[in-house]
Amino acid sequence: MTASIVIVGAGFSGAVVARELAEAGIASSVIDARSHVAGNAHTERRDNGVMVHVYGPHIFHTADTRVWEYINRFGEMMPYNHRVKATSGGKVYSLPVNLHTINQFFGTTLSPAEAEKFIAERADSSIGTPESFEDQALKFVGKDLYEAFFKGYTQKQWGVSPTELPAAILARLPVRFSYEDSYFNHPYQAIPRDGYTPIVEAILDHPLIEVSLGRSVTPAELSDAEHIFWSGPIDQYFSGAFGDLGYRTLDFVETETMGDVQGCPVMNYCDVDVPYTRITEHKHFAPWESHEGSTIYTEYSRLASDGDIPYYPIRQVREKELLEKYVSAAQEATGVTFLGRLGTYRYLDMDVTIKEALEVADEFLSCRREMRPMTPFVAQPL
Repeated sequence: MTASIVIVGAGFSGAVVARELAEAGIASSVIDARSHVAGNAHTERRDNGVMVHVYGPHIFHTADTRVWEYINRFGEMMPYNHRVKATSGGKVYSLPVNLHTINQFFGTTLSPAEAEKFIAERADSSIGTPESFEDQALKFVGKDLYEAFFKGYTQKQWGVSPTELPAAILARLPVRFSYEDSYFNHPYQAIPRDGYTPIVEAILDHPLIEVSLGRSVTPAELSDAEHIFWSGPIDQYFSGAFGDLGYRTLDFVETETMGDVQGCPVMNYCDVDVPYTRITEHKHFAPWESHEGSTIYTEYSRLASDGDIPYYPIRQVREKELLEKYVSAAQEATGVTFLGRLGTYRYLDMDVTIKEALEVADEFLSCRREMRPMTPFVAQPL
């Protein structure tokens, strides 16, 4: 059977909407082009026993109680405190930049207040309103820290000079004047004991949800649907009518070895002459497990082309202009709701993805009860 409600995408966005509708008594069909659910959060256990985040590391962190309680319904979340290290100029530092990083980098023994004053004196006070990524960094941390930790890494990650990237990418510069080295500040931080894929499978496990994997669909094929929830690329829904939106993609070189390779889950490589952006060691994402072997990913970033998995929406000037056209088209469309990272052309953390999917489902059910049209849910203001 094919339900009259069709959800394109079996990641967190599509799965959460399908589950919420199912629990309200509404059947849906969930369709995904991949052979597995969970989208880019998909996890697999390798032969050496290590749980691998197949499309790169995913750390669940949130301050939203509803989202935290929701994901805990479907799997056991294990406490996990994410810490990142960075190699720059042949030395290893902690990220985000904190008091230890500052003292180590400058060879000082500054107190929090002294460090704050020290960095302020090195910041470029001549910059008023930052327009570029580089402006933003120079205004708040100055040339030395910018060039050591941000410039090269950002150039590799985005494929352009930081002078060509908007300041918003670095809107909240992560600098701490304490020795706290946790990467995230949210009260709820965890990774599923058994990986993300079983959680999404559990969300989709309901008699009113039909799941079809390994199947690509076009909007034309879904013309008979009462309503479509589209978490695929928004430009793909409109057949690229205004042009293709740009994405960065990632290439991973996977290596299995023995022992502990780098002693941490993520090591960023900030120097521009190192071709990769970071190395991730996946057994460290499950510190409650013990493995003699190890699986590492060496990560390279490049511009996505046809057939590549899109990871990061570029959202530079050209993409913003195109996105405005697609948003206008989406707002005029009927019988479709756009959601998720691809459907709204935004880089979303998992907790925001779940939160927005819950809100979309709430709105859809409310519209049904009140017999009013569904308000389009599309990309947020640029």
